[in-house]
Amino acid sequence: MDPEKQRRIASKGGKAAHAKGRAHEWTVDEAREAGRKGGSASHRRHEAVEQPPPMEQHEPAAEENPISHSEHA
Repeated sequence: MDPEKQRRIASKGGKAAHAKGRAHEWTVDEAREAGRKGGSASHRRHEAVEQPPPMEQHEPAAEENPISHSEHA
C-alpha cells in the first residue's frame, strides 16, 4: 500500500478514537518509561547478535615455542 494512503487511513482512525474518547493519551512519564524500555530491549537484542563470544587467550608452553631460550644464551 502507498505509504501516504496508509498514513491518511491511520490518521482517520486516530481522530475517530479521540472523538469517541477511547484513545490513550500518553503522559510525559508514560512516554519516558516506554522509550526507556524500548531502548534497553533494542540494546540487549543488538548485543546478543553483534558480539561474538570472547576469544580464549592461550600462552604457549615452553615446549610449544619454536625458538628455544637455551639456543640464544
